[in-house]
Amino acid sequence: MKLKKSNLLFNIYSLIMLALAMFIFLKFSTYMDIYEKSILICAPCVLIYLGYIFRPFAVLTCITFLLSIIAVNSYNNDLSLAHKSFLLKYFLASQTAIMWMTFFIFSSMLCYWIGIWKSSNFIYKCANKFLNIAVIMGAVGMLVRWFESYLINIDVGHIPISNLYEVFVLFCLITMLIYLYYEYTYKTPSLGAFTLPIIAGANAFLVWYAMQGAHEIQPLVPALQSWWMKIHVPANFIGYGTFAIAAMLAVAYLIRHRYENNVNKSKLTWIEKLPPSNVIDDIMYKAISLGFAFFTLATILGALWAAQAWGGYWSWDPKEVWALIVWLNYAAWLHMRLISGWRGNILAWWAIIGLFVTTFAFMGVNLFLSGLHSYGTL
Repeated sequence: MKLKKSNLLFNIYSLIMLALAMFIFLKFSTYMDIYEKSILICAPCVLIYLGYIFRPFAVLTCITFLLSIIAVNSYNNDLSLAHKSFLLKYFLASQTAIMWMTFFIFSSMLCYWIGIWKSSNFIYKCANKFLNIAVIMGAVGMLVRWFESYLINIDVGHIPISNLYEVFVLFCLITMLIYLYYEYTYKTPSLGAFTLPIIAGANAFLVWYAMQGAHEIQPLVPALQSWWMKIHVPANFIGYGTFAIAAMLAVAYLIRHRYENNVNKSKLTWIEKLPPSNVIDDIMYKAISLGFAFFTLATILGALWAAQAWGGYWSWDPKEVWALIVWLNYAAWLHMRLISGWRGNILAWWAIIGLFVTTFAFMGVNLFLSGLHSYGTL
């Protein structure tokens, strides 16, 4: 009976996604080129598939779209209402929603820490719910920000993944969703105590960056005025998000593995609440495999975009060079695991070092090196 109800709800969700895509197509297709129409056609298929393999995703998606529609209608095509309408000012305006996301991320992290210390299923459930709410508010913030950009001016309007502030929000969203999927699949809430700090750290930067005025919507620079951005950037950040999760899981693996080989375990009882080291190792491997696949796709898409924007697929720009270093790093990681059979501490440390390499490729290049990607600076 429960299975039939679940299947019925999923079928309803699928119909809603298809109907919503059809509505958007009929209403806005005149503003889209052939590439954007192709993305719109593929979007409901992706959302339905994600809802199938990760049932909570369907609920998150429906709530996100509902709140976004309420927010869009609340504007009544007047951007100034963001500071006048109670609902927008305190809950659903893009910046407000993103700040709520930050609040619930830190609340979730605190609950995960308490949960692993006290071994409380109730606290774990609270942590999970807070993280789900954070995903919803972050996604609402991004969708509403997209709409707000068009309220400023139709020529300013663009998908909000074009600058450092927006991609940090994207990074948090993707990382939270991927972690929630692994927690749902493996039933390992204790790993949230290790994964959430990296997301919270990104949010701390986000708050600081917003205080510098970075949250203001700006027109796209010419190099980013391309439909390639809509698929290259998300694919890239699926890679970044999974690599970040893998590094934090590697920390958990090292602690758990050392504990399993420690004769005197009486003083480290909280570590017993972590999954066995082989389970953590398996999740870490799957996270890197997923990230590597999407990072490879993003690199290919980036080369195609570069050919269109700058006339060549590869120009040895610092960003491209470091993207190649990141790709080679994880390609070697996967090779040593799959072909040479490496396991254990060495791959865990490698995953941690890989996060530093990836972080430099993501931010360090923009901060310390100049090149064609200099539009991503602070």
